[in-house]
Amino acid sequence: MKAENAIEVHDIKKSFRVYLDKGRTLKELVLFSKRRKYEERQVLQGISFEVKKGEALGLIGHNGCGKSTTLKLLTRIMYPDSGTIEMRGRVSSLIELGAGFHPDMSGRQNIYTNASIFGLTRKEIDARVDNIIEFSELEAFIDNPVRTYSSGMYMRLAFAVAINVDADILLVDEILVVGDANFQAKCFNKLREIKANGTTMVIVSHSLRQIEEICERSIWIHEGKIQKEGNPREVHPAYLEYMGQKRPEVASEKIKSEGERPGDGRVRIKTVEVISGKEGESNVFRTGEPVTLNISYNVVEKVEEASIGLEVYNGDGVKCYSTDTRTEKMDYIKLERDGEIHLILENLELLNGKYTMDFSIKSKDSLPIDSYAKAFLFEMYSDVKDTGISRLAHKWEVKNV
Repeated sequence: MKAENAIEVHDIKKSFRVYLDKGRTLKELVLFSKRRKYEERQVLQGISFEVKKGEALGLIGHNGCGKSTTLKLLTRIMYPDSGTIEMRGRVSSLIELGAGFHPDMSGRQNIYTNASIFGLTRKEIDARVDNIIEFSELEAFIDNPVRTYSSGMYMRLAFAVAINVDADILLVDEILVVGDANFQAKCFNKLREIKANGTTMVIVSHSLRQIEEICERSIWIHEGKIQKEGNPREVHPAYLEYMGQKRPEVASEKIKSEGERPGDGRVRIKTVEVISGKEGESNVFRTGEPVTLNISYNVVEKVEEASIGLEVYNGDGVKCYSTDTRTEKMDYIKLERDGEIHLILENLELLNGKYTMDFSIKSKDSLPIDSYAKAFLFEMYSDVKDTGISRLAHKWEVKNV
């Protein structure tokens, strides 16, 4: 193993048996032997990579591509069919959070049990237990049995233990699923702090923005093989382009109305689709790219004065922006027959992440006519290193004092 590396993975392969209809009882196994038929599915087909000490690596790919299996092989939850994995140092994982917790034991007792699984001695746990409890924000419940905890409390405690074991290598699978929004932000900041202290990290996440904020390198796994690896800002655009091509029904965004929607129904928004953009008809855009959307509507009953509104939300449900047709000096518009309206976004200054657009139609007295939630789904990719939700046009000027 090279001296500068913390992890070395050489040509690992892993397959699973997928039973078509496996019998569960002895009677079923004897009488219905055909149910034991299975097929071998090779999830990993020869993955090789290295991770240097102190480096953070992100694993990306669509569901079922093999990235979580790779992480479980690194944790030794399972073992490869062939190939080798070498790791140097103490390993902690944020994968099966709470594995080893006993429901009848208190939160405090489970801290000692779970931390010992990670390799800490009693003395080391004694030195960390107060920090673990404080981070979990469960001081008032720490001596209660874990079975009385909510799922969020359970995950908080498990996360707090896993990040306080002073690991040399930290393995993380979909990190921001713990607790409420504030606690999730706290967890993410803690991970950045751990990374700054020199811990080697391997992260699996569908959030490309999270990976770009922490990782120096990304590996895109596709159909059990490494499709592309390198700087996240080189790998992620290729992955997003592939995902846009893979889901044409989403990329074209010709989303049909389904079920009842709020409003009196005199006018209904029919479709929202991209008609221009540098990337063509796609739901993946770059920061600053001009985009034009076409909103078509059907008129059931004429409306003399109405407004069409837009609301943009990020993946966490936070409203990023809202506006309506009245803000463009159009005043109220008349909707008397089926038609279309164009929304021209000259500079789409949103940063990395997934977003949705809601469209609505209201009458002059603000009564709802139609409300189309999640009418348009899209993803943003940014070449800039700015963080947050949106990008502000700016420039720096250095003045000599």
